[in-house]
Amino acid sequence: MAFVEFRDVRKIYTMGEVEVAALDGMTFEIERGELVVIVGPSGSGKTTLLNMLGGMDSCTSGDIRLDGRLVSGFSDKELVQYRRHDVGFVFQFYNLVQNLTALENVELAAQICKNPLPAEEVLELVGLGHRMDNFPAQLSGGEQQRVAIARALAKNPKLLLCDEPTGALDYKTGKAILKLLQETCENTGRTVVLVTHNSAFCAIANRVIHVKEGRAGAVEINEHPASAEVIDW
Repeated sequence: MAFVEFRDVRKIYTMGEVEVAALDGMTFEIERGELVVIVGPSGSGKTTLLNMLGGMDSCTSGDIRLDGRLVSGFSDKELVQYRRHDVGFVFQFYNLVQNLTALENVELAAQICKNPLPAEEVLELVGLGHRMDNFPAQLSGGEQQRVAIARALAKNPKLLLCDEPTGALDYKTGKAILKLLQETCENTGRTVVLVTHNSAFCAIANRVIHVKEGRAGAVEINEHPASAEVIDW
């Protein structure tokens, strides 16, 4: 059994008398410890897919499993625990608490988890050991995104979900964040899923899932992923 499984997942939104299928039979698998890039144009269903995998939205039909557990069958209470303990989120915008230091932002996430990692240790891991006492306004965009990644990792999640994590960053800083995510996957064995519209990111992935019109199309396996340092866009 794969670590992540989507089986014929559909998500239908009703707008008046019109039904819109955001996902229309989405099927794919992800293995434990992979860096996965989910790529596709705007409106293809990428973010809807990510929200369902993260337990932030429900599917209309189909099965979603993580580590053998049927996420799509969870109650509301079970979904709260799932989001709290099993999944870490990194978004395009950092969503840091402005009146808390970098360390306090990471500690905030760690407080809600069963087996959190030490906040200081995780900030060191993302290269911010010297910036722990700084507030978000004192950090660059790249540093704020590193704090956001540290906050997600401090939860010690099974799965790290990243929605356009370089979208608000310049080219050089974006590459540094991609390198950090790649190293996180390689060094910790954590499963990392990155949603993007940028096909250049596919080169760094172990697995690439192409999404179009609510379905998973081609799936590519990279036996030898490129380093984030050498890709260009």
